[in-house]
Amino acid sequence: MTGRVLGVDPGQRRIGIAVSDPTGTIATPHGFVDTQAGDAIDEIASLCASFDVTSVVVGLAIGLDGTEGLAARRGRELGDALGQRTGLPITYHDERFTTVTAEDALIEGGVRRKDRRVKRDQVAAAVMLQGHLDAGKYDDRHTNEA
Repeated sequence: MTGRVLGVDPGQRRIGIAVSDPTGTIATPHGFVDTQAGDAIDEIASLCASFDVTSVVVGLAIGLDGTEGLAARRGRELGDALGQRTGLPITYHDERFTTVTAEDALIEGGVRRKDRRVKRDQVAAAVMLQGHLDAGKYDDRHTNEA
């Protein structure tokens, strides 16, 4: 995989955003898009253009039993709309436990409670994106071994 990848962690109030380095190896939190302030698709599409991304990964809130509920359907709708707007390939990745992992990392890092709320979504997006990037590298290594 080459080129920057944008990670999108959909939420009802905020959509966490993360971006990879140009080699598609390391995910970094970038910020969030407020779903109540304007067209979220336009704002994310603008980020795609400004970072010159080659693909987008959208997190899906899959239930512990493996089923996709309302939140996952909303994630797919967001991804589909973003794909239509940008023409970029959209991939979906299981985002179970990313918010918990992000919260734990922020607490461990000594981030104050009021600051964690703002950072949590972007860190969760980075956790999800990093999982996707790592899975791709793992698949590439094992495909080449066969």
